[in-house]
Amino acid sequence: MDTANLSRTVKRNMYSWHRILGIMTIIPVIFWTCSGLSHPIIAHWFKLQIAHEYIKPKAIHQEQVKLSVNEVLSRNGINLFKNFRLIDFHGKTFYQVKDRKNEIQYFSATDGVKLPGGDRLYAEYLSRYFLGDSTSKIVSIAEITSFTDEYKYINRLLPVWKVSFDRKDRMDVYVETSQSRLANYNDTNRKVFLWVFSNFHSYEFIAKITSNTARYILVLVLASIVIFSTLSGLLIYGFLWKKFKKSVTGQRIGFWRKYHRSIGIWTSIVTLTFMGSGAYHATHKFTPDDRINYVFEPEIRTRDLEVASTTLPVQWDQVSNLSLARFNDKTYYQVYSVKKGNDSWKKQQVAKAETMFGEKDKMEKPGVAYYDAADGQLLPDGIMEHSYSLVKHFVAQGAADGEAACCEMMANAAADESAPLIISSSGYLTKFDNDYGFVNKRLPVVKIALSTPQHLTYYLETATGRLAAKVQDSDRREGLSFAVFHKFLLVDFAGKNFRDFLTAFSAFSVLVVSVLGLILFIKTK
Repeated sequence: MDTANLSRTVKRNMYSWHRILGIMTIIPVIFWTCSGLSHPIIAHWFKLQIAHEYIKPKAIHQEQVKLSVNEVLSRNGINLFKNFRLIDFHGKTFYQVKDRKNEIQYFSATDGVKLPGGDRLYAEYLSRYFLGDSTSKIVSIAEITSFTDEYKYINRLLPVWKVSFDRKDRMDVYVETSQSRLANYNDTNRKVFLWVFSNFHSYEFIAKITSNTARYILVLVLASIVIFSTLSGLLIYGFLWKKFKKSVTGQRIGFWRKYHRSIGIWTSIVTLTFMGSGAYHATHKFTPDDRINYVFEPEIRTRDLEVASTTLPVQWDQVSNLSLARFNDKTYYQVYSVKKGNDSWKKQQVAKAETMFGEKDKMEKPGVAYYDAADGQLLPDGIMEHSYSLVKHFVAQGAADGEAACCEMMANAAADESAPLIISSSGYLTKFDNDYGFVNKRLPVVKIALSTPQHLTYYLETATGRLAAKVQDSDRREGLSFAVFHKFLLVDFAGKNFRDFLTAFSAFSVLVVSVLGLILFIKTK
């Protein structure tokens, strides 16, 4: 075959393959662009407003705490439990106790009497507070122990209560009573958006039919085809247009081809960034995110609380809450402070924090102190000791393929057998940052970076003994790729309005190019 014939063959086949690849992915691209277009519109410009997003800590009502937790537990015959907190609602103070079965019970801090259905009542109280609605009728209230189509894994928190209100917007509020926090909230518009985005952008219906692995394989295949189609179109309509240009056989065909070419060239870059980062993102989904299985919450014996909670050597006008933590075979009271001050007790905590995290650390210092439940002595660097213990347990659990030990003795043994961990840096986070973004939900957390080749970093919620996130270099690369090329975070300097507009405009442009290509395919068939 001579050079001329070879050139004609390549030219003809390249053009045909561009058309074939484009038509193969026209439906997925329309799904992706339309659902992607809806994300910044719904999530930002039509963002649902709620009265309160969190409960501001305040000093406990000491005059209402007439009984220590030791006395309350003993009066109610509770010898083993997992943790407790102080809860204030409807003008009364209660001990919120998590028992051995992970059920949450409420006892009056004044007389120790159990509140029937306390967790349900507190869930209703929280939902009304967050929503700012004290009058609407509650249609249903139910405890959610697994993720659903409307309360997805990205919300992270379980178990939660779902409280549905009889309002025009059919509002559902999800609350986590064990930490008194808002987990999520959906009105009618957001429920529709979640369904559209889940099925048309993330293809969750494929996972329901087959499996998550099949879903991500399909996403990768389709994204790869779109990338090849885009590259071939850029080559044909951009760099080699003079060789591929055909005589116009009809005015309308010339019109469609002109705008398909011009808009396609301008949007080829965003198409490649959308598809490339999306495909890269999908590759990380083959490894399941199992952080919710990482929790260390051993049982505590009531008799181990030798020091009554009400006799701790603290300034009660600055205490917002109490709870427990068990590590290194000892039980400690966690005492949370409510405000900053110049008193000696607060200065002592700041001094301890500076010892832990360094004087030059710009992050907020931890507002929690640890007191030995056996003798009431303050544990220096308590939050760091607790965090290091949690990391050891989670490393051991990871080595066992994510299987948690059945009891504290086995968990401690597994942690002790693990190799010593070398900490390269640590910190206390009260705000999300680039490595630990909003998607992780939990705050405050302790950050512990280990000295490993992949710079493995653990984020720990010491209040619950849970792993909030585990990040290494491969996760950072993927996260940066998705943030920059899929969410356009590089233009954040211009404001979120501009970034959302640019994202929506880019998705709309890709949609226009795809529709023009489809019309051109039909008219020149």
